[in-house]
Amino acid sequence: MQKGSVAVIAHNSGKEVEACLQALRDHPGWEVLLVDNASQDDTVQRASRFSQVRIVSNSENRGFAGAVNQAVGIATGNIIVVLNPDAVAGEAALDFLVQTLRQTGAGAAGGLLLDRAGQVQRGFVVRRFPGLGSMLAEIFLLNRLWPDNPCNRAYRCLDLDYTRAQPVDQPAGAALAFTRAAWEAVAGFDEGFYPVWFEDVDFCRRLRGQGYKMMFCPQAVFRHSGGHSVSQLPFRERQIYWYGNLLRYFRKHHAGWRVGLLRLGIACGMLLRSLISLFAGNGESDRWTVIRAYLQIAWRYGLRHDSAAERRLAVVAASTRVPS
Repeated sequence: MQKGSVAVIAHNSGKEVEACLQALRDHPGWEVLLVDNASQDDTVQRASRFSQVRIVSNSENRGFAGAVNQAVGIATGNIIVVLNPDAVAGEAALDFLVQTLRQTGAGAAGGLLLDRAGQVQRGFVVRRFPGLGSMLAEIFLLNRLWPDNPCNRAYRCLDLDYTRAQPVDQPAGAALAFTRAAWEAVAGFDEGFYPVWFEDVDFCRRLRGQGYKMMFCPQAVFRHSGGHSVSQLPFRERQIYWYGNLLRYFRKHHAGWRVGLLRLGIACGMLLRSLISLFAGNGESDRWTVIRAYLQIAWRYGLRHDSAAERRLAVVAASTRVPS
């Protein structure tokens, strides 16, 4: 009897994908799909060694949200577990997620993520929905200077009891289970969050708006290295995608005045970061590359007037916004 479908979303994941798929061999009764987003490495070649895996190779990178929607459209199960290729499922982890969904009636559920050293990935496993205060604390580097500040503790759920199953806002998308009915209720993932970041947050927020709850299941344990795909992006692209998708999320789920304050915060925060980079530099890229990236973000997402497409998104989002 098939329990559900597990979809691994990969992009240049050759070094990670074998351990992920090997672990899934120990979970009988699951359909296994791998959607490859135009990898340039040996991801597909390595995945093809696993006969039980159905591989879908995209000729272009459809982004995480697009690949998830593609996988759900192909999958035959009524429960879907989406995995990053660097998430290795522990014993019966998938079954625990199914059990949680069925017993609680939740629309989505996430498991416990451990790093390579076996430590809980605190601050990542579960988070609250992003608010203006928590995002401004991130933009203005407060979270780096004072990680234990109240905004950051609340947003990243740093005081969470990771031994107890409980309702949460947003389980991490690295190992996220959901029902097909919930996915259909919100018309799937929003592919406008391209290529990555905030698509899982938006998905859970829209589920909440439809009356579904999200659960954290500590028995479903996954070993997760984290960030292997996004770390391959150049510094400039990482910043542009993160801030662009953050702004898209706020347009969909927050009142206009909050969006305006966020834009102002982005502009000021990028100027602050530019000044810091001018004197302190950056370990990833040369300082002028970093400064140019920050100034471009300040203009594009902070100072520039909304485009017609952005205004249309704001109008559509306002009609379905969850009160903030």
